[in-house]
Amino acid sequence: MKSCNPVNNELIREYPGHSVEEVDTIIQSVQVAWEEWRGTSFEYRAGLFRSCAKILRNKKHIFAHLMTLEMGKLIRESELEIEKCALVCDFYADQTAVLLKDEVIGSDAKKSFVTYQPLGIILAVMPWNFPFWQVFRFAAPSLMAGNAAVLKHASNVPGCALAIEEIFQEAGFPTDLFRTLMIPSGIVDHVISHHHVKAVTLTGSEAAGSQVASLAGKYIKKTLLELGGSDPFIVLDDADLVAAIKTAVTARMINQGQSCIAAKRFIVMNSVAKAFEKGLFEAFRSLKPGDPMDPATQVGPLARPDLVDEIERQVNVSVAEGARLILGGKRMARPGCYYEPTILTEVRPGMRVYHEETFGPVATIIPVASEEEAIHVANDSEFGLGGCVWTRDLSRGEMVARKVMTGAMFVNGMTKSDPRLPFGGIKRSGYGRELGAIGIKEFVNAKTIWIGPAE
Repeated sequence: MKSCNPVNNELIREYPGHSVEEVDTIIQSVQVAWEEWRGTSFEYRAGLFRSCAKILRNKKHIFAHLMTLEMGKLIRESELEIEKCALVCDFYADQTAVLLKDEVIGSDAKKSFVTYQPLGIILAVMPWNFPFWQVFRFAAPSLMAGNAAVLKHASNVPGCALAIEEIFQEAGFPTDLFRTLMIPSGIVDHVISHHHVKAVTLTGSEAAGSQVASLAGKYIKKTLLELGGSDPFIVLDDADLVAAIKTAVTARMINQGQSCIAAKRFIVMNSVAKAFEKGLFEAFRSLKPGDPMDPATQVGPLARPDLVDEIERQVNVSVAEGARLILGGKRMARPGCYYEPTILTEVRPGMRVYHEETFGPVATIIPVASEEEAIHVANDSEFGLGGCVWTRDLSRGEMVARKVMTGAMFVNGMTKSDPRLPFGGIKRSGYGRELGAIGIKEFVNAKTIWIGPAE
């Protein structure tokens, strides 16, 4: 596997891969570790996760540098990502004993209750765009629940994948409880089919999700999918435009727009559309491109050359279809995978950027005549991950939020993930939930125990 720097497309390092035979040996070792781990207490596991959090915070700059080097994330965003990983470790260390306590349910028994027991080895197929957070978002609840894990990370962030494995080992976890598999996508089928692997979680593209879900279904194994998104950012006629525009810039440009929950479709009522467009234009135009290692940089590279190719195609085709380009729209005249912050207005149904996910620094503005049309446009998508609505009337915002068909909606705030709240999508954005009380129960056996008969 090769790790390349998207700033200049230069090779960083090559990593040896695992053969099928080595994969089988690793999985067997993970199974042995799990058989002991499953009997440990929540208190014991929590201590190890608190150690994980401490390591993440103490070595934040090292891990952030690695992340930025491999996939181009702005260094300050990489540091925040590491802090968030520590936060999810602490959250589940503190809460799992409560979240997974036995639930007593009255029945015709003398005693009946539900107990939550681990499944075994979970395969995690993870993406490159949040190379630490996506893994810890899965690993913290899954391992705290008593499961073990094997990770198949994205091929362009092998250094991050191995660093995460080392964090668990340094924290004192059993050596083989969490292992990274350095394998191509073609071997994932073999891993899913392995009798010790009990479930699969995937964050990635629709195509990858469909393939993994099909394979897991063949072997009757549970899946959790967090796939693409084309999140609506609804601006109603009574919105605080200063706050909305400021948040819109962050919501679209975070991770250079390479986020499933980044705001992508800006659905703006006609009465404020021009003012919103002007404000977004001025903000985007002032963003400073540069080296993502420089804290002053505001626009870094995309993660790979093919991603620049795809975003360029989407913009060019949409302009040919009638979208109006008011800013950007081309590669930057510099080495590496840089694409200009771009704004397309007058976007309508039938245009490519109206229907597809844009995984890069491209904002599409869709004008609407009414609140009802805004809701219709927001729901006129095959995706359903997240979204937000902006209004000074919180009751109105809540009403709109309830009507938009997504896994999450935010009123006067940017869509984000939070360890305390369930996260996931509907429609082609996937199924299942991570995080929160619901997330930790995705990969457990909710086991009914009936003791009786009642006297």
